[in-house]
Amino acid sequence: MRGLNPRQIEAFRAVVLTGGVGAAAKLINVTQPAVSRLIRDLQHHLGLTLFERRGTGLVPTSEALSLYAEVERAFVGLERIAETAAELRTRRAGYLRIAALPALANGFLPRFVGRFLAERPKLNIGLSGLVSHAVVTAVAQGQCDLGFAEASIEHAAVQLERMPTVPFVAVLPQGHRLVRKTKLGPRDFEGENFISLGPSTVSRFRIDHVFSEHGVTRVMRIETPLSEIACALAGSGVGVALCEPFTATEYDSRGIVARPFEPRIDFEFAVLYAAHRTVTPVAREFIDGFKAHVGAFLRERRFAHARPTAPARR
Repeated sequence: MRGLNPRQIEAFRAVVLTGGVGAAAKLINVTQPAVSRLIRDLQHHLGLTLFERRGTGLVPTSEALSLYAEVERAFVGLERIAETAAELRTRRAGYLRIAALPALANGFLPRFVGRFLAERPKLNIGLSGLVSHAVVTAVAQGQCDLGFAEASIEHAAVQLERMPTVPFVAVLPQGHRLVRKTKLGPRDFEGENFISLGPSTVSRFRIDHVFSEHGVTRVMRIETPLSEIACALAGSGVGVALCEPFTATEYDSRGIVARPFEPRIDFEFAVLYAAHRTVTPVAREFIDGFKAHVGAFLRERRFAHARPTAPARR
């Protein structure tokens, strides 16, 4: 829309973030009357009511929240331009934006990021945890440079490079009768309360298929989209689960025990990057280094050998 004043947008964003005119004024370093005037003029210009007063604070309307989503995207782009300029001025090694599915973002990937940064003191990294579909969208829209997501999710604007596959493990509460076994199979779960992953993933399909093939009936007690929740629930003693080993390792001191599971069910994930952009040298170093990190993780835990990674594809 023509005629929008950038200061009005800045004031609007500040009020949404802080919930009040006074705090917004401090955030953008202007007076409270100035913020009130900017918001009033913006509402008049747009023909929308953007805030409702609740006690001493301001609550954004549904229209304001929709507008804020667009404003935030614009501000993120502007902030990235400013960051790039600063990097050029200070000759820093760059800024790498990474998004990853929760199974990696909950501990395994951040530890690698820490080591990666320790060897590159002039590099900055932005790291976000998102579900796989959101990771793909973020890469496709240029909001991040690298994404890690389930390998089954593809997008025309995104290049996919498979990482080493890892096997799902059985997750049991400490003291469960099955803990005494060194390896578990489908028949061990007959009649057990089962904590299942959400229905919209390839992993869920593969797990259900294995139990169906073996004619095993589980008591489908709880369903959750996140392996972290599945492990926490198992730790509470409510049931057993299968999940990828990254999360199981994070929770192995929180009331659960992990055991190998056969037949092997693969957790397949990939690194994603924009198809129309060249992967920067530092991004390539990150990809190759993380592949090696996953390989070392598999060897340490004596899992079955990782299957070869497929070449990058669109």
